[in-house]
Amino acid sequence: MGNKAKCLIPAVGLCWHTVGHLGEYYQEWVHQPIVSKEGPRFFESDFWEFLTKTEWYVIPLIWLPVVCWCISKSVWMGHTLPEIVLMVAFGIFIWTLLEYSLHRFLFHIQTKSYWLVLVGNTIHYLLHGCHHKHPMDGLRLVFPPAATAVLCVPFWNLVRALSTASTAPALFGGGLLGYVMYDVTHYYLHHGQPTKEVPKYLKKYHLNHHFRIQNKGFGITSTLWDKVFGTLPQTKAAAKKT
Repeated sequence: MGNKAKCLIPAVGLCWHTVGHLGEYYQEWVHQPIVSKEGPRFFESDFWEFLTKTEWYVIPLIWLPVVCWCISKSVWMGHTLPEIVLMVAFGIFIWTLLEYSLHRFLFHIQTKSYWLVLVGNTIHYLLHGCHHKHPMDGLRLVFPPAATAVLCVPFWNLVRALSTASTAPALFGGGLLGYVMYDVTHYYLHHGQPTKEVPKYLKKYHLNHHFRIQNKGFGITSTLWDKVFGTLPQTKAAAKKT
């Protein structure tokens, strides 16, 4: 490891446009978490900095009315309650696969060549790396609404292309509801103190992904797809036996 990398890796205050120069040592650095409720500043501009931070309750406040409007569109088009429930449930199911896939294949992507590393590490840090470096930063645990709104456009077009005019709104509303459930669950797993068995297990499972085995445990709302694709991490007890 060069002197430059040795100097940068322990640093707390690296800004987003500097991390690309860590090169191959970026993955090592970003998975050495700083447990603090405050994260780094991204931009000098207060406006752009504001857009990178979101209180968790903003997500349901903004998106649940959109979910209701989408579902009501399919109701107005003549679908029965059982049909609506089925379409919404299917939308949530598809979201869980998307949640897993994005987390595993995009948020944990590793690049190889120098220029891809330089750019890729910077993009990765903005998308997800900062969350691993500062996992308790409460203002960057949910996705900013402005970015979500942009991403909703291609997803809506895809759903509309693959379904009928009357089923598309409910399917999209179900997927969006799945996203809302994902974001608020993610926040709760970091800052909540669950007492029930299922949320306690999910919290342990997710924090294990942050602090012990970062290349497994990609689900947030459930462990379903980790089980399907073989990325469910071993427990400490099981790991000791192997």
